[in-house]
Amino acid sequence: MEDRKLRGKTILIIDNNNESRAVIRFHLTRQGFEILEAKNGKEARESYLKYDPCFILLETELPDTFGLDICWWMRYELDSNVPIILLSTKNTEQDRIEGLRKGADDYIGKPFNIEELSIRIETVLRRTANRCSKLSYKGLTIKPLKGIVRFHDDILDLTHFEYRLLYLFFTHPDQIFSREQIINTIYNKSEKVINERTIDVHIKHLREKIAEYTDYPFIVTLRGIGYKFSTEN
Repeated sequence: MEDRKLRGKTILIIDNNNESRAVIRFHLTRQGFEILEAKNGKEARESYLKYDPCFILLETELPDTFGLDICWWMRYELDSNVPIILLSTKNTEQDRIEGLRKGADDYIGKPFNIEELSIRIETVLRRTANRCSKLSYKGLTIKPLKGIVRFHDDILDLTHFEYRLLYLFFTHPDQIFSREQIINTIYNKSEKVINERTIDVHIKHLREKIAEYTDYPFIVTLRGIGYKFSTEN
């Protein structure tokens, strides 16, 4: 059964094998991850700098460079703490040791079981949970530590309450919130009294700002019930 849980993490798959990328993409997308792809070192560097992914799956043998050099570049030249799993047909003990020395968090030999890869990703994510607080879905991204919301390269100019609303929905995908629940969750007691009509107005403005960049219906109204962040469209 498809896992509807929104992970909110962006994974960059760097592999020149189209079939391999497709299999990994299909499996991880079903788990709620956002997927980026690169088929060589040049695309890998460009995608990493542009999208700032939360996780890297990196083939060690690329057509224009060594994957280990990309790993070293991310970890030590950019001083990045992004989690990295190396994928390789070279799977000797010495190969694995060299990969870890280059800065990888884990090393998986090819061919691998896709379920094993998923478990390895889960394990690394648990161990590195504090490295990336960014949440992303269909191009919409929240960076909680910086209080920034982007749609791809564009920053959305949100009010304090619009940001709180979006963060609440983002962190509880497909969960229905009544207006009363929203009021009790995102507004402090010290703030002025907020009524349900105010919530509707905030959500209307939030939708309008998102709609400037995409027509995807992130926030769905359930008539007579409330709202939810939808991942089911």
